[in-house]
Amino acid sequence: MDLKFNKNEDANKLLVAEVKQRFQKISLGGGKKKIEKLHAQGKMTARERIDYLLDNDSEQIEIGAFVGDGMYKEYGGCPSGGVVVVIGYIFGRQCIIVANDATVKAGAWFPITAKKNLRAQEISIENHIPIVYLVDSAGVFLPMQDEIFPDKEHFGRIFRNNARMSAMGITQISAIMGSCVAGGAYLPIMSDEAIIVNKTGTIFLAGSYLVKSAIGESIDNETLGGATTHSEISGVTDYKVETDKEALDKIRSILSKIGKPKQACFSRIEPKSPKKDPKEIYGILPELRNQPFDMHEIIDRLIDDSEFDEYKTGYGSTIICGYARVDGWAVGIVANQRTVIKNKKGEMQFGGVIYSDSASKASHFIMNCNQKKIPLVFLHDVTGFMVGSRSEHGGIIKDGAKMVNAMANSIVPKISIVIGNSYGAGNYAMCGKAYDPRLIVAWPSAKIAVMSGESAAKTLLQIQVSSMKAKGESLSKEKENELLQSITDRYDKQTTPFYAASRLWIDAIIDPTETRKIISMGIEAASHNPIKEDYKVGVIRT
Repeated sequence: MDLKFNKNEDANKLLVAEVKQRFQKISLGGGKKKIEKLHAQGKMTARERIDYLLDNDSEQIEIGAFVGDGMYKEYGGCPSGGVVVVIGYIFGRQCIIVANDATVKAGAWFPITAKKNLRAQEISIENHIPIVYLVDSAGVFLPMQDEIFPDKEHFGRIFRNNARMSAMGITQISAIMGSCVAGGAYLPIMSDEAIIVNKTGTIFLAGSYLVKSAIGESIDNETLGGATTHSEISGVTDYKVETDKEALDKIRSILSKIGKPKQACFSRIEPKSPKKDPKEIYGILPELRNQPFDMHEIIDRLIDDSEFDEYKTGYGSTIICGYARVDGWAVGIVANQRTVIKNKKGEMQFGGVIYSDSASKASHFIMNCNQKKIPLVFLHDVTGFMVGSRSEHGGIIKDGAKMVNAMANSIVPKISIVIGNSYGAGNYAMCGKAYDPRLIVAWPSAKIAVMSGESAAKTLLQIQVSSMKAKGESLSKEKENELLQSITDRYDKQTTPFYAASRLWIDAIIDPTETRKIISMGIEAASHNPIKEDYKVGVIRT
């Protein structure tokens, strides 16, 4: 191992350590005092409930752990969006669990909470896997009701999805383990089966205070909508239990008896470990975004037996395409490759730029994978499509459109891993969030934006300087440098994986060594929903 490898390794391990440290803080939700208060009420935390529910020592993926990070500071923050979402296994059956975190504003729904819940339902719908709701929420966060209540992708969409998922035959089970108020009361009752915990679970459209002010009736919450009321009088719930653990045991019992899912046609054989050590990825991936590395070396450490059947080797070299297996699953890999670019000053730069030939190659390969029913894995390290007169005259726009068309119309599952840069239209062509990847995750080294902070700052500065010149004003070199640095700092903050994760542009920030697990569990989830349509693409310019 050389000095460069060691420097890269140290830098990337520090990034992974930062992710783990920030997660430890976020996983405390509203803090230790709030957790102690919950325990004093005889309740488990959201994460404790999920850990108890899932099979011991089984693999899991947390979706949106960093959602809300740095947001809603005026209200004290909203760690993980006030809800924990995990893909895991119950009696060996892959499920998605959604658990309100009552330590965060009593589990109230912020705008990002709704977005995260909708993402959980989307994963359930796309993959036809069961979904479990562990309900403990005070309802909509009223100071922000205008940003969560009335629109298409707001709170009400969740109950619309409940109804549609039921019609699709997707198993939905709810446990009412705390408050369940107002419109939120529909979520558990629109599930197939509802469990309620005695003395701690309550469900009603209006609590006792609102009932008093609305109709003058005096009644306590337990009599109004407690476990006994809904299990013995209203018939709203199906099972009454005494503790959180009893409720979770009931969910496990129900799920242990549901029928086996239909299996998709994706190929899987006995898994093999990569021949090359995945931990070496830390030393291969450059510390800086403008340094070269060979993406083949990354791929070799992600795939079974490090065996890769490369497609069109030597042609369109800025995109690598090929067939492999990951944890036994057959996959088609589309990955960006950094190449040398010379700027006007003759200086060498390294960027994962997409040229016309690489876009055409990728388009053909994506079509092949759809024809053969092979899931697609996208490894992002892209700065965008090549610009300039030569590229424009060569038809880069139509070749890029061809790739986007082929990818957007894919019927096989797509999984995106943002390794390095993911800028501009390159993000779109490589199956960014807007193009329905089954899962999209990022390594701590990822950068996601319309362009790099440096490029954006220079562009914005040029615009501002030109505007001032047009007004007869001028800017000193010192002020110009200050402004450039200010714009760069602001823009760089917005390109980090934490910024992307907080807004759910990605599902998770992962340790690179977890990549095989993400791909395998993603394809396994997709295998529960057989492909029912033929692959078709739209009009493609030639």
